[in-house]
Amino acid sequence: MSDYEFILVEKEEGVAVLTMNRPEVLNAMSRELTGELQDAVQSACADDDVGCIVITGAGDRAFSAGGDIHQQRSDDVTFSQEERDQMSAKRTRGSYELSACPKPTIGMMNGLAYGGAAVLSSSLDMRIGCENTKFRFLAAAYGRINSTWTLPNQVGWPMAKELLFSARVVEAEEAYRIGLLNHLVPREELRAKTMELAAMIAKNHRGSVIGIKEILMQDMGRNLEEQWANEVNYTTHVMRGAKAEEAFPEFIARKGRALPS
Repeated sequence: MSDYEFILVEKEEGVAVLTMNRPEVLNAMSRELTGELQDAVQSACADDDVGCIVITGAGDRAFSAGGDIHQQRSDDVTFSQEERDQMSAKRTRGSYELSACPKPTIGMMNGLAYGGAAVLSSSLDMRIGCENTKFRFLAAAYGRINSTWTLPNQVGWPMAKELLFSARVVEAEEAYRIGLLNHLVPREELRAKTMELAAMIAKNHRGSVIGIKEILMQDMGRNLEEQWANEVNYTTHVMRGAKAEEAFPEFIARKGRALPS
């Protein structure tokens, strides 16, 4: 994985940890940071040694305060509407690609995640937070629209509507209660808990984990019979289940049972 100006990249126990690194502005998501993050995620997806991707922010105050408003203000003057539309399309496509990343993604929510950072966090598979964690889906407060396809998948339609319509702050305890956080731990335990889960995922059969995520994503909106048929099709034509000798080598070695003659 390449070196970046605004993203720190670590690799540990099969986990790529990507840290948004602009702590002096609460990791505000400039075009440059966003582009580097998208590239780092793609690189991690292409790395056979990586089984899980963790995204976090530098410092102890913010995962990210959201979009870089100063840069957006400058862009409104510098670029034409067509150019701004192109940049917006690229940014939102990147959000989709992150959500559709074949490998599991976890947000290590070390602080506030407002606006564009809330959108980013809702695009991830899981989130682990601490007492500093809080979310705010701000689009309705400033005349924009986002998170309509990401947030309902995390917290369900009624709660997603409330959070998107109201643009209110969601504190850590509520985020955990409604499923926006998978786990809520003390700040000093955040990295350990995140890495414990990420490493557990990374150690599992890579094809199985990727296949499970792909099937889950394909199944959104399908009825139960279609979901069943999709799994049967995938496990028949894409990745057949491992035979017993491959799936349970430690058990077989420990028990030492021979096959019947």
